[in-house]
Amino acid sequence: MKYDLLVVGGGPAGLTAAIHARARDKSVLVISNDSLASPLCKAPQMTNYPGLPGITGRELVERLLTQARDLGAEFKQGRALSVMPMGKSVMVSVENDMAEGSAVILALGVSRAAPLKGEAELLGRGVSYCATCDGMFYRNKSVVCAGDAPNFHEEVEFLRSIGCQVTVKRLAGLEILGTDRVSGVRDAQGEETPCDGVFLLRSSIAPAHLAPGLELADGYIKVDGHMATSLRGVYAAGDCTGQPLQLAKAVGQGQTAAHFALEALG
Repeated sequence: MKYDLLVVGGGPAGLTAAIHARARDKSVLVISNDSLASPLCKAPQMTNYPGLPGITGRELVERLLTQARDLGAEFKQGRALSVMPMGKSVMVSVENDMAEGSAVILALGVSRAAPLKGEAELLGRGVSYCATCDGMFYRNKSVVCAGDAPNFHEEVEFLRSIGCQVTVKRLAGLEILGTDRVSGVRDAQGEETPCDGVFLLRSSIAPAHLAPGLELADGYIKVDGHMATSLRGVYAAGDCTGQPLQLAKAVGQGQTAAHFALEALG
């Protein structure tokens, strides 16, 4: 099925975009990890969100989720691994599946993890972000897994089930070694582990790796006044577009991105 709008991210910006799309009777699919695992849900009280003083972060997210679902928004839980504009469509790979939309809104939040040394240089040459997608290339070989994805342990067990010799490492301080291809890793203690592949199973993918060619500014996704990015059919909203990292801004940008993304469809 091709949706009018795909939304990558289930926080306030993404859910607001979904609500706006459904209010205009457009089909929308929200792709995200568990929305209730958002850092916002840990906020015991918010005093600066207009009209809802004292509301907890979890309560606000639950209200947005309920409103989006009641309006008919569809949801797919999983990690978005790549975004690919293709003609009049935008394709988003989600684990082992694909979703197609006429436009996509990236509402990724803010990335709190810096790229690892060697990650960008060896991406696709031994570095992967999805075990169930790329694991068969490493069958019966040695691999290193590191990350914080919700399905981390399931991904590790999948690799073991196909014969991989798996070593689990912490992301912090990890360095990926190799020239033309991955040859190993070095951890924060300086210990080197030879391997054929490295699976970085983070809960989300950095924007530059998610959508190659996406223009950034100071590490954030660059957008215009319509929340359009440098890629055709790709919009962005919320913390991933930069300062200020405020809830009210995220909600406003989510509505703006959905408005102009759908307006462009005619």
